[in-house]
Parts: sequence; structure tokens; C-alpha cells
Amino acid sequence: MAFVEGAARKINTNRRDVTVESGDGTVKTLPYDRLILATGSELRELPIPGLAENSFNIDTYDTAVALDVHLQKIVQTPDIPGHNCFVIVGASMCGIEMAAEMRNRIELHSDAATAQAARVVLLERAEMVGPEFGDGPRPVILDGMGQADVEIMLGTSVTRIDKDTLTLSNGKKILTATAIVTIGLCASSLSVQIPVARDEIGRLPVDDMLRVKDAPGIYATGDIAQAVADERDDGHYALMSCQHGRTMGKYAGYNAARELMDLPPKPYRQTDYTTCLDLGNFGAVFSTGWDRQVQHFGAEAKKRKMWINSELIHPPVGSRAEIFEGSRIHPETGR
Repeated sequence: MAFVEGAARKINTNRRDVTVESGDGTVKTLPYDRLILATGSELRELPIPGLAENSFNIDTYDTAVALDVHLQKIVQTPDIPGHNCFVIVGASMCGIEMAAEMRNRIELHSDAATAQAARVVLLERAEMVGPEFGDGPRPVILDGMGQADVEIMLGTSVTRIDKDTLTLSNGKKILTATAIVTIGLCASSLSVQIPVARDEIGRLPVDDMLRVKDAPGIYATGDIAQAVADERDDGHYALMSCQHGRTMGKYAGYNAARELMDLPPKPYRQTDYTTCLDLGNFGAVFSTGWDRQVQHFGAEAKKRKMWINSELIHPPVGSRAEIFEGSRIHPETGR
């Protein structure tokens, strides 16, 4: 086994090889017997004039740092138009969590008075906050947004982003120097290089073993895979989340190795779906099942969220035996 640090630039499914470029510009071609694509997701270019030049996101570490550097500067420069207005575009999980924590971040870079005076706006084109969460968690989410003093605009989208102005679909404008976009997630652009039909967000269709359909020798896992997680109730596809990505990765690696050894694979399933949404100082909301039945909210759910972020999603540590034990697959739960 060899570790190669670099960026995959080209996949040739006919020759079964991957072209990799290292940090110093060296390019090499690596052949494969089995290829596992676990390249995640990225933000696609949205048809909004000015978005690339005048908005921020937290899709990568570098863009998150860039946003934080901007926040440090903007809260200290009241002469800049729109310096105290912060608009989050998209009221799904990422947007909700960012809106709930925004005042805390502002205060960290300034003071309580500056954070209190700020205008925080959460913008959503649907007619409800968190449309994917359903009716169960929504009242709790709205309570959290209320406590964080977040202004919510529904049924509204962005048509243009300028340096200090956001233009909305209803013709209104918001004076702001901070527009944060949390929408537009799609599968890694490497998926385009696999000659199969993809879904509307670019994910590769896989079978129950996570083998890419009509692409021999290739497995896909995580955000790049369109995989059935639970076949009950007309079926549920795995979501772009660490919860599904971590588990799918186990199955993809396990099945690719088993196939090379002519051993039977194990179908991927993940029936115990849960959601834990951070709501800032309000706490969090924890729900279970695909219908998202609320189990805990407030401080109790916050403890669970902190455990997930600080321990659960981190790579396993310890001896080889301990790591393998922690990575085992449970057919009943998919964990």
C-alpha cells in the first residue's frame, strides 16, 4: 500500500487509471484494480450576477477563514456601507446554524453592543424555514431563530449581489457588506468524468454494494453517491452529511476489498437516521427517523450536538485492533 498526496485531475475508465497532480506540479498516472470515489461535494456556480466577487461561503476551510477575516474587519469599520447587516442565503441546515451563531461570532470580534446592534437576515426562496426538516422540528427552529433575533425572509431569492447591496426577487434591496451563500451544493466535479447518467445534483448512481452502475470496477461513497440508505416507505436516499458519508465509506472499502478477494459483499443500509441541528444560544434540536420526530431540544440536544462535533465525527484513534473495532459494520443500523 502506498500513500500519494495530490489532486486527482483525470479518471480514465477505459484504461482504469487516475492522473494525479502533486503540490509541486508533478503529474503521474496511477492504475487501479478498484477505484473508490469519496471526493465529497462542492458549491456549484449559481447564475447570480456578482456572486463570485461579492459573496462568502464556508464550503472549504479556506473560504471559511476568508469569511472570518472579513468579519473581523467589517465589525471594526463602521464607515463601510452595510457594515452591520449580515445576510445568510438559504435556510437549510447550514444557513440556520450560521444565522443562529452569527451574533456570537460578531461579539467575538468586537463587543456585545456591536453584536446586539447587528442586523442578521436569513433568506429562503421556499415558503418555510428548513423545508427539508418537516413540521416536527420547525417550531423549535423558529423559537431558536427568534431568540437569536434573526430576521427571516421567505419566498424570496437573490437576483444580484453587489459589493454593498443585495437585490431580491421582489425588487427590494438590502444594504449589506456581508452576503453568505449556503445553497448550491452538488457532487464533486470528478463525477462528470464517469460516463454514466447522474442525478440532478451530480451524484453517481450506485447499487446496494455502492458499485457505480454501468461503470465496472468503480465504487462511490459519501456526497458523490446516490445510494439507497433505507428501502422502507418508498425508499430514502443517503443525504450529503457526515452521518451517511462515514458509514458509506466503511461499506465501500469493505466491499471493494471483498470483491478483489472473490468474497461476498455486504449491502449498504442505514435505517437509524437522526438529525441534530445547532441553534446557537437556544441550544439545538435532535430528531429521529426520516419523518424527524423531535426527541430533545434546548440544552439537552446541545450536549448531543457538541458530542457529535467534538468526538463522533472524528477519525478513530488507538491501536490497530481498536480502530478496526470502532469501524465495524452493524447490518441492523449501518453503524
